[in-house]
Amino acid sequence: MIDYFTFSLIIDDLVLPDGRTYMGLLGGGGPQTAFGMKLWTGGSVGICAGVGSDFPPAAQRWLEGMEIDTAGVRLQPQHPTLRAWQILEEDGSRTQIWRTRGSVIPAHLAFSPGLVPSSYWGARGFHFGIHPEHPNLAIMQALRGRGTVVSVEPFRAAAQRLSDDELQTLLGSCDIFSPNVEEAVSLVGEGTPEQLIERLVAAGTPLVTLRMGAAGSLVYAAGTLQHIPAVPVTVVDQVGAGNAYCGGFLVGWLETGDLRLAGRYASVAASFLVEQFGLPKPRPGIRSEAAERLAALF
Repeated sequence: MIDYFTFSLIIDDLVLPDGRTYMGLLGGGGPQTAFGMKLWTGGSVGICAGVGSDFPPAAQRWLEGMEIDTAGVRLQPQHPTLRAWQILEEDGSRTQIWRTRGSVIPAHLAFSPGLVPSSYWGARGFHFGIHPEHPNLAIMQALRGRGTVVSVEPFRAAAQRLSDDELQTLLGSCDIFSPNVEEAVSLVGEGTPEQLIERLVAAGTPLVTLRMGAAGSLVYAAGTLQHIPAVPVTVVDQVGAGNAYCGGFLVGWLETGDLRLAGRYASVAASFLVEQFGLPKPRPGIRSEAAERLAALF
């Protein structure tokens, strides 16, 4: 049985503001989330996704090196693996442009209860990203019905403000909601970070982690609000840091029940993602490095 799992695999072609490119990076949110999970658990971590027969060997080696279970990765040889440009701007904003087109995108991004392997049902925790206007409520509700804690983050800011009923339905269908400030503002309007959290909680989510980049994050549960500092590292590339944060937080929360500690697990996980382009390489001793960074936050 799997303890934790996540969703989505794509190949990123990164374009920096100065024109430099880093091609063929494993991305899509799922691997970054799985990294954050695996950093803090001795249990099993899996991933669900669709890929083509052109899935890069280097990407497969990374999954194997991190000991990520791939029972949920379905091979669809009739379609190429999803691929997208990730265009970064000087201000840190990012634009994704699909390189893969047509029916391939929905084919690989399809995700329903029927696509979850039997060994993944009963997992302790699941995290994935959603489009705020079209959340995958079916998978969220099915997993929660089987006792899995569901953590959600938006892929992007909402293109239009959700109605009160839509927002309540979304937030009432997950256990942990983790937007960044821009995404939270798009859902509940302008305000201080504390006000954003207050409004999200009022709309129905019991636990919020509000990610604030270099300013760290705010985490809230059961009347307790904690500020979590960012780990001081040299930032090279922020893509995927939010996913790693969410994976680390989910494991930290479920395995310790300590809000502050879970937030610091999350901050440490994110710190590894920003130090290079793409994912950190699997290496011996990475958990010891994580423990050292954690200790430095106290």
